[in-house]
Amino acid sequence: MKISIVPGSFDPVTYGHVDIIHRAAHLFDHMYLAILHNPEKTPLFDLAERLDMLEQATVSVENVTVESFSGLTVEYARRKGAVAVVRGMRAVTDFDFEFKLAAMNRQLAPDIETVYMMTSSDYSFISSSAVKEVAMLGGDVSRWVEPEVARRLYAKFRERKGESPQ
Repeated sequence: MKISIVPGSFDPVTYGHVDIIHRAAHLFDHMYLAILHNPEKTPLFDLAERLDMLEQATVSVENVTVESFSGLTVEYARRKGAVAVVRGMRAVTDFDFEFKLAAMNRQLAPDIETVYMMTSSDYSFISSSAVKEVAMLGGDVSRWVEPEVARRLYAKFRERKGESPQ
């Protein structure tokens, strides 16, 4: 059985993430969508919210399990019996970081491959950070995230402004 992991912060999950997940699902028997719990970072959404949004966004993908982890990605992959770590790449600007990450992971776990998938051109410019910024400024994010994710984004920013989350 070919198992992979798709790690990320998914803060929030975007259609770019979902695109990679759907396409990678055809390549592996099972995938773990793994949200890294990093106490050094302060995400917009807490871990439970991100797990819930990722589960909802991938409900139609039968061969995935959504969970969280802490520690090294390759150690988590090893515990799951994964042969690969799947990562999305949007543009050439991602390459330098991703190249270094793959090289480091290769040193730590030579038995686990890093598989890169280019995002579809429709989503190549989308990042969770950009989506959050547009939502914070009241812009329409509906073409980049699931409706429930958009609703939660707007509610989160209204809450931060002291308005009723509705």
